[in-house]
Amino acid sequence: MAGTISTGAHPKALWPGVNAWYGLKYAEHPQECNAIFEQVKSSKGYEEDVEVTSFGLAVVKAEGTSVSYDSHSQGETKRYTHVAYGLGYIVTKEEIDDNQYTDKSFKRAGALAFSMRQTREVVGGNIFNRANNTSYLGADSVALLSIAHPSESGNQANEPSSDTDFSEAALEDVLIQIHNAKNARGLRIALQPKKMIIPADLLFDVTRVLKSDLQSGTANNDINAIRSQTGLGFMVNHYITDTDAWFVQTNCPDGLKCFNRASMEFTKDGDFDTDNAKAKAYERYSFGWTDWRGVYGSVGAG
Repeated sequence: MAGTISTGAHPKALWPGVNAWYGLKYAEHPQECNAIFEQVKSSKGYEEDVEVTSFGLAVVKAEGTSVSYDSHSQGETKRYTHVAYGLGYIVTKEEIDDNQYTDKSFKRAGALAFSMRQTREVVGGNIFNRANNTSYLGADSVALLSIAHPSESGNQANEPSSDTDFSEAALEDVLIQIHNAKNARGLRIALQPKKMIIPADLLFDVTRVLKSDLQSGTANNDINAIRSQTGLGFMVNHYITDTDAWFVQTNCPDGLKCFNRASMEFTKDGDFDTDNAKAKAYERYSFGWTDWRGVYGSVGAG
């Protein structure tokens, strides 16, 4: 629908009698990406996170011999290249002069801000939508979810061995993976699950599994082991379009990140020759992940 907004775009606006204009303003979801991605300010064209490998296990020192020495080195490098997003509109002078409802209903600046916020949420949501897409790789040249994240101690996984739909048993398997997590040298680290991130389609299934006092879906009197052991909560991300994908965010440092290079700004101006009015919005940021251990889960079997 690109083009200039002229009197022909809204012919009903040229005459009195319209009770209401609708479609530009709806209630919005809270900004969900801010609750998921670590927000970091940036003052450069790109940012880089560089892995440093740890030391290995200690070695037995025989009596009278020298202690063994280990080294660590630079590992993978994740570069966040910021992307600029912008949108604007042009309105003819005649449309502005003749529109009978400008003050009442045509809140175009608000609609533009809504579009910019929606864009940011979609870009953040796409990190999950592309979680196993080999066209979108992390610093280790592997997709976000993989059974083969390379490390100095061998391949490591942050998803089940096969794509699995959400279930109590599948979630338990992923939580066990998190508790067995290791660093690049194969030493165990204390990852903890923070929350599940799910599409709206799994809202009720996940609620039953996480919120039931007893084990969900059985007549047994077993406790809800997941709730008892983890107290795991969840949030819906309305921009995850894969209806059977599900994720568990952990407390891993430098996991999901968003670098903000330029905050949203609005500018407006007029064209001297045409007297058209112009308005635009601009923002610059980058979404991604540094350490894949920040997210575990599955894209589902579908």
